[in-house]
Amino acid sequence: MRMAIVIVISIALSASAALAADGDDDPCAVAQNLVHADFPLPQVANAIRQHQLDVVVVGTASSALGWPGGQSKAYPARLEAALARTFPDVTVKVASYIKPRQTAADMVKAIDQIVDNTKPALVIWQTGTADAIRGVEPEAFSTALDEGVEALRSKNSDILFMNMQYSPRTESVIAADSYADAMRFVALQHEVLLFDRFAIMRHWSEMGTFDLFAATKNTETAEGVHNCIGRLLADLIKDGVGLTEAARRDGH
Repeated sequence: MRMAIVIVISIALSASAALAADGDDDPCAVAQNLVHADFPLPQVANAIRQHQLDVVVVGTASSALGWPGGQSKAYPARLEAALARTFPDVTVKVASYIKPRQTAADMVKAIDQIVDNTKPALVIWQTGTADAIRGVEPEAFSTALDEGVEALRSKNSDILFMNMQYSPRTESVIAADSYADAMRFVALQHEVLLFDRFAIMRHWSEMGTFDLFAATKNTETAEGVHNCIGRLLADLIKDGVGLTEAARRDGH
């Protein structure tokens, strides 16, 4: 009888370990179904073949964690680490150009100089929050995104849109959905990858994965969110590269 109990316990522990290995306890995996590449990343794929991948994040304050040591735990640093693990033979550098309270139109004015200085294969353009707070017309927001896409493509950089954060605290105050929808439409129109941070974070909130009411006060929660964003971004980039290489093998 004692031997049977030991065997049952061993089996249960093995099953638990297998579940953990499969990612069932991974909070990032809760939103994995919301992350998929619809379009290729040819410039990124070319950079990977040359073993040097430079990525630039153009964003606002939500791209950073503003406390001691926060820079190393914010999503750009997490993305760099995740990409380095995904592409171990590639030198990866992720640089951030962060300026608080910038609208999309403000960012467009700076994009040329940023890209000229860094020549990245990929620009992650995180925007929408300042436009929503200031009440910029969604049509004007879309126009700024259009102009930014044209400017970046003229510089031979791939583009990945990231929309605003979801916050249950401000959901009833800021009409963020209109701007998230505008960004989704522009992404489809120009065949640009979109990391739908708004939908992902809302899903985490609804599922209880992260307490986003506490995120502004709890550094551990904020760091957990940024860690998952970095990892999921790396997955999206990997999928975009996969689409590029599949098309290349097929002769397209």
